[in-house]
Amino acid sequence: MEFRADNVPLSTRSYPYQGLKDDEQTASTTVVNVAPNVTSVRDHFLWSIFNFAFMNFCCLGFVAMVFSVKSRDRKVVGDAEGARHYASTARALNIAATVLTVLVLIIGIVMIFVSLSMVNRVIEHEKQEHPDVFGGWN
Repeated sequence: MEFRADNVPLSTRSYPYQGLKDDEQTASTTVVNVAPNVTSVRDHFLWSIFNFAFMNFCCLGFVAMVFSVKSRDRKVVGDAEGARHYASTARALNIAATVLTVLVLIIGIVMIFVSLSMVNRVIEHEKQEHPDVFGGWN
């Protein structure tokens, strides 16, 4: 990538260190080469640590953390494409671990409530069928 300052009007004043005279009209251009920014690759390391600690469904959080570390290593070396590849894999694994863990928690909570409801129905049914056994209970 190149950025040129050709179209920007520059000051024509003379500066002592440039040695320009008052009657000279000199303008210089500057070319800035910008290297690709490798630090812009997100490695999802904190998300992987959280999933490893709290949502490690079938070790997906651990595997996501491994790929996040590999992405960070590639970023340090300067391999932007390799870092993106590992970061993409870590992101997918983090999404899978999060979704699966939340689904398992929701299904578990629903099953507990359904089980308690069924036990309550059975108790009520037994109270109606055998009032002598549950004599003093209402």
